[in-house]
Amino acid sequence: MTYVKAFDDIRTLFASEKLAKIRNYQPKHFSFNVEGGRCEVCKGDGEVTIEMQFMADVHLECEACKGKRFKKEVLQVTFQGKSINDILNSTIDDAVTFFTKHKETRIAKKLKPLQDVGLGYVTLGQSSSTLSGGEAQRIKLASFLVKGTRQDKSLFIFDEPTTGLHFHDIKKLLKSFNALIENGHSIIVIEHNIDLIKCADYVIDLGKEGGKLGGELIFQGTPEELIKCKNSYTAPYLAEKLK
Repeated sequence: MTYVKAFDDIRTLFASEKLAKIRNYQPKHFSFNVEGGRCEVCKGDGEVTIEMQFMADVHLECEACKGKRFKKEVLQVTFQGKSINDILNSTIDDAVTFFTKHKETRIAKKLKPLQDVGLGYVTLGQSSSTLSGGEAQRIKLASFLVKGTRQDKSLFIFDEPTTGLHFHDIKKLLKSFNALIENGHSIIVIEHNIDLIKCADYVIDLGKEGGKLGGELIFQGTPEELIKCKNSYTAPYLAEKLK
């Protein structure tokens, strides 16, 4: 959520609520990264770490905030019945629906690119350290999409961005790729997913095997031309998709 700058607007939204104004809360009070509204016992982590001298450290839920990372007074401020903790525990899909319903279109618009690249299941408050490599790549893609068109054109290189994605989410990812291309950018994707390969403008097939037995240029050209290459492991699988 930080990548697409939506958290700034959400904090401002909560700071504009009546109770927040009465208590003179500022947007910073709705961040668990700085002093003010965060739980000072766990410093906004939601857990405390007990160092063990000869064993692995033990992580326990913070007893003060019960893992919610904020002071209870801050959690009393709500927008349409939801506290800042409730919002951070919402998935991208649920948050887009929620903010759209309550006419907070600016926030919904900033979250939509995350949904468009197949990250609708991720929670708004999820730590970036818990994301897979493919998820991290797609978040960076979303952060670029939310900026809109730019005069400078860029070359994007993605390493297996479809990892873990359902077929319908791959279609969303392809739509995002096309949006970049339509704006004049270029994309190189290292990928094994046939559903994505079949949509490529140009394919470079390396192999045939992996490791020391790989690295040989097997084919270069369009997907339609690749299915005619008898020396490619990819060709027969791609042919099934292009029927």
